[in-house]
Amino acid sequence: MRYLILGAGPAGVTAAEAIARVDPAGEITLLCGEAEAPYARMTLPYLLAGRIQESGTRIRPDPDHYQRLGIRLLPGRAASVDAAARSVLLGDGRRLGYDRLLVATGSAPTLQRIPGIDLPGVHTCWTLEDARQLLALARPGTRIVQMGAGFVGCIIMQGLVSLGVDLTILVRSGRMVSRMMNPAASAMIRRWCEAKGVRIRVETLPEAITREQGELRIHLGGGETLPADLYLCLVGVKPALGFLEGSGVATGTGIVVDAAMRTSVAGIYAAGDVAEFRDCLSGQAVVNAIQPNAVEQGRIAGLNMAGGQAASRGSFAFNVLDTLGLASYSFGTWQGVPGGTHAELADPRRYRYLRLEFAEDRLVGANVVGLTGHAGVLRGLIEGKVPLGRWQRRLQENPILLQEAYLACAQHLA
Repeated sequence: MRYLILGAGPAGVTAAEAIARVDPAGEITLLCGEAEAPYARMTLPYLLAGRIQESGTRIRPDPDHYQRLGIRLLPGRAASVDAAARSVLLGDGRRLGYDRLLVATGSAPTLQRIPGIDLPGVHTCWTLEDARQLLALARPGTRIVQMGAGFVGCIIMQGLVSLGVDLTILVRSGRMVSRMMNPAASAMIRRWCEAKGVRIRVETLPEAITREQGELRIHLGGGETLPADLYLCLVGVKPALGFLEGSGVATGTGIVVDAAMRTSVAGIYAAGDVAEFRDCLSGQAVVNAIQPNAVEQGRIAGLNMAGGQAASRGSFAFNVLDTLGLASYSFGTWQGVPGGTHAELADPRRYRYLRLEFAEDRLVGANVVGLTGHAGVLRGLIEGKVPLGRWQRRLQENPILLQEAYLACAQHLA
């Protein structure tokens, strides 16, 4: 059996390992789009900060790991998929055949459509090579204007501040990490960053970038310009699936899959940041682009590709973020639900915040800043859809009683 996996991130690597365990005689090819040994993108801020070496970014530190499992690492990127012929055309003209195909190509960064976005000195930070370039260019005092303060923007910020750069963050919306934090939590994170010396400009969107007298000029509205040595564009990512055009694989925001990670085309599977599957709480089809989800989907896809039987219960939305040393979390439906209730605890002086969202007597979501001791309990209560009974009212009166509520309710169910 020929197994071809497009993408060597956590989903692809986990799938290849699962296949090797079930079908050790299978021919497994792992296509590495960046011509790098498989690595985890979430380690790049630690590389920028000098907390790890390049070897620490690798998903599997042992260089012989893949060879021992019979997994062939092959550099290259998919250009198109011929589902009828069961083959993939690569960008360099090579063609690879397969019996089972996994698309685990993850996400690709988006760039602003403004004049000057292709000038020298304009960067993104999505790949290991991007991080190498930043490390070569950034020095104490280097003026960096960063566009974007979402999840990726905030973790990259950690590395840049560690390098001692002069950093200005531009935020298109009115708040930072708006896709995982409510306004109160976001404001607390912003205030923390500003206290650490980072300038934050909200509701700000550049109109153009020019290069004059050896420096970049970031043109804002009203004639204002910001001088910069580097401009870092971190405005978001989207599933990398353009090469599937004409393949017959059904797509929405991502590649539509079922609980076995099968696509609409026989023999083709998808997993990770490129896959769209139902959320375990809402039941809605979503792309849940977090590493734990990618690993689990990769495992399920690999087992099923090799003839096993595994199924996903649905993805669970949670994010854990470290912004210059301030931990924050979002779980489940953190925005709340129609007709739901909530409980809130705020201590702005100590950068502590907790908001719980309820649907009847079940906890459905939460935002947390600075309170690091409740992550496991929150996930257990929300993902487990645990009935709280009288504890729902007690948590509304005192949200900090999460551990007690978990012990009283979840353990009782067990």
